[in-house]
Amino acid sequence: MKFVWIGLCVLLFMAAIVLLIAYLCFRMAFFVPKKRPVEKEEYPIPEGDEYLPYRDQMIAWIKEVRSLPHEDMEITSFDGLKLRGRYYEYAPGAPIELMIHGYRGNSERDMCGGVQRSFAMGRSALVIDQRCCGRSEGTVITFGAKEHRDCLAWVEHMIRRFGPDVKIILTGISMGAATVLIASGCDLPENVIGVLADCSCSSAKEIISRIAHSRFGFPEGASYFFVRLGARLYGCFDPDDADPVKAVRNTKVPVIFYHGEADDFVPCFMSKKIFDACASRKKLVTIPGAAHGLSYPKDPDTYLQTLSAFFGPEASAK
Repeated sequence: MKFVWIGLCVLLFMAAIVLLIAYLCFRMAFFVPKKRPVEKEEYPIPEGDEYLPYRDQMIAWIKEVRSLPHEDMEITSFDGLKLRGRYYEYAPGAPIELMIHGYRGNSERDMCGGVQRSFAMGRSALVIDQRCCGRSEGTVITFGAKEHRDCLAWVEHMIRRFGPDVKIILTGISMGAATVLIASGCDLPENVIGVLADCSCSSAKEIISRIAHSRFGFPEGASYFFVRLGARLYGCFDPDDADPVKAVRNTKVPVIFYHGEADDFVPCFMSKKIFDACASRKKLVTIPGAAHGLSYPKDPDTYLQTLSAFFGPEASAK
């Protein structure tokens, strides 16, 4: 009997250790504490040496967008969160890009230059803050598992707000690109005429395992077990549901992919992997020398030319 109790105590101790590790992984990967509002003279430029050459341009883009007239928008997610965005109109009736930022970012930081690029293409822009980012509510990031449903809710809102003839392009960068790609595999209304995915990861599992290994030295398979367990127990979602490669096998709308060839955070091969799996009309554009999320600032001419050629005049008010 004594050995039974000892064995039970050992099992309980091991279970407690597993739960603790899973919780710590959940906090590191998915939990977002309460956000401090961005101050008026504060410019949320991404950290890292690769962004320094573009810092002044990014600040200029942010200042310009802050000065533009806009309409604040708000929706309620399927699980009760208030999600917020800002609409910038190029012209009445113009196609609209629904722009979605990346992991732990916000609409100003990750989509700076996005409104200007959208206007250059003859489109309006709805730039949103994803759940638990920017001005939107929430505390758990899900790598697109829940965010893609938020994307679909924004599409429904845009159709109600702008009418049944509105044309919509889903645009995302980094985790935002994964979000729109996952949404593209759903049953989309005909209003959605295409997708722009910039530097997407191929799946939550693959990018989490890669970062855990490259930055922390954890064994890839073992670390993801704890991360996934933490997400399911404490975040109430399964990161395996965030799988752009699987989603694009069902995509029916045209998709253009961009990726910087010097991206050492989300490597370029991930976009190539999604591109190969995509079932719809598609194009992959890689930008030499561009780091993560910097394809447009690095080579705006190529970005605009390839984007215009891919979607054609029907996706522009010009």
